[in-house]
Amino acid sequence: MHRHVSLSRRHLLAASLACSLFPAVAFADDAPRDLDQVIVTASRTAQTQDQALAPVSVIDRAEIERRQPQSLQDLLRGEAGISLANNGGAGKATSLFMRGTESDHVVVLIDGVRVGSATSGGAALQDIPVEQIERIEIVRGPFSSLYGSEAIGGVIQIFTRRARGPFEPNLALSVGSDNARRYSAGLAGRSQGDLGEHGGWYAVQAVHDETDGINAYTNTASSYYDPDRDGYRNDSLGVQGGWRFNRQWDADVNFMRAESRNEYDGSVDNMAKGVEQIAGGRVRYAPTETVKLTASVGTSAELSDTYLDGVYSSTYDTRRRLGSLQADINAGPGLLSVGFDWQRDEIESSETYDADRRTNRGAFAQWQQTFGSQTLQASVRHDDNSQFGDKNTGSLLWGWDFTEQLRLTASYGTAFKAPTFNELYYPSYGNPNLGPETSRSAEIGLRGEHGWGHWSLNAFETRVDDLIAYDADLVDAAHPYGQPNNVDKARIRGSEAIIGTELAGWQLQTTLTWLDPKADGNTNHGNILQRRARQSGRIDADRSFGAFSIGASVFGAGERYDNLSNTTRLAGYGLLDLRVGWQLADAWKLSLSANNVFDREYETARWYAQPGRNYQLTLRYHPAQ
Repeated sequence: MHRHVSLSRRHLLAASLACSLFPAVAFADDAPRDLDQVIVTASRTAQTQDQALAPVSVIDRAEIERRQPQSLQDLLRGEAGISLANNGGAGKATSLFMRGTESDHVVVLIDGVRVGSATSGGAALQDIPVEQIERIEIVRGPFSSLYGSEAIGGVIQIFTRRARGPFEPNLALSVGSDNARRYSAGLAGRSQGDLGEHGGWYAVQAVHDETDGINAYTNTASSYYDPDRDGYRNDSLGVQGGWRFNRQWDADVNFMRAESRNEYDGSVDNMAKGVEQIAGGRVRYAPTETVKLTASVGTSAELSDTYLDGVYSSTYDTRRRLGSLQADINAGPGLLSVGFDWQRDEIESSETYDADRRTNRGAFAQWQQTFGSQTLQASVRHDDNSQFGDKNTGSLLWGWDFTEQLRLTASYGTAFKAPTFNELYYPSYGNPNLGPETSRSAEIGLRGEHGWGHWSLNAFETRVDDLIAYDADLVDAAHPYGQPNNVDKARIRGSEAIIGTELAGWQLQTTLTWLDPKADGNTNHGNILQRRARQSGRIDADRSFGAFSIGASVFGAGERYDNLSNTTRLAGYGLLDLRVGWQLADAWKLSLSANNVFDREYETARWYAQPGRNYQLTLRYHPAQ
């Protein structure tokens, strides 16, 4: 299953023509339930995907196994509103730009726990193993009114593997090009009793992922160019479980740790060892059918040590502690949610920062109500940050089901992004007087659900103020090369179109994105924001013939620029991936994928190569439930 919900207005005609070709912790309402039709990220409450007013895409485990991606960035490539920049293949630094906003303008959650680096900003997507993932919810649009800082472009929540049956082992063995090998094994199970009354569940997943890689860096004129393969290794373990004591009380815990080793070219360092770790717990108490109270705690860590030819070079570690209290009250005509979030970031580094910790406290309220054929979702939030002070945000979403098949939606929201520790305090560079980046966004759209399939169109505009950029005028004895400052702006317009149907036995899914992401400040006014493709699209086609299945994906992206002055152009490109599968027995499946079939050479970041034609053979064991 791969369902999308999205919208449109100003570029509705263009998109139509193209188609013709938790702040900190936000857990699911009930961990053991079947999540296929339920999302929690768009409103911090459980709702069906059709109920969501925000544009939402869901990628579930079945689709992950159908697509056969080699990494999380491969899985997200071509999703509506998403543009990716990668520094040379598997395990290399990956930036995700949602709806043309900055790479640190998106909240990333793993099982409800916020992840990301407080020094550099953004989450290490390249270090999240795809075999650990059960499903992904992608919510596009401003959601700081529910999640606080960073949710200017949207929110991505990743749910790790979990139980669906009483006993569910799984095994996957993969080999591929560039001496790639992946081994994954897991166990999961849940009580056969009535989970409405009592019962429990557990899941354990271990993954080893390794490749010799490619020659990632291609600038032969550079002093640190090295024509070797830049390999990558990742070992991860995920553990989670929960218990429902009775109809009033339930609790769950989760843990994931991924340890990586990444090789690259560099003169200061050329290898990094990293750790991505999250742990969380939740207790829910529902004293009546109209009131539910949820308390959540969590920790996350993003740890990185770098080396030059095996000799230690530097450390950049982020440790984050999180807490959340939320009350959901069914007030008769609507649902009222109120809550409080607490987050503390601490860093440890081989560099000496003027400050190494900060605390954020956020209080929010949300009202959801349906008035006949119309639905409303309104939320407000106040954040108190120990570094820059107070920030207020809000959002309003409206939907009108003017027929049983068609829904019109509109929304407006404000959001913000707190500056990183590097921007604030990095030695001889940081500016402690920085304020948060702010945004305001408007959106309108239309979507339809029919017997033949589903479709959606949306159009939006986002204006970002107080963007942090280098300011050469802020020079003093302590900052001889200038400092960052809140001096830039951006104006981003775009439209998204999605259509899914079945035709002559083929399951077809098309996603198209058009962006006009421009700088709007005094510097480089009117230029395209760097590393954003202005046009991108993806077409997936799959069909089964008894025990056999075949499929193909076509992905295309237009040109982009690697710098804000728009002097370094990266050419557009198109890719074709093919896949076949053979169900050997009820529990065994053999799959083969061929990616970048035409061996296209392309870059998403200047001087960083992407894998050419490559193959992956996978044997999977997963008994049907």
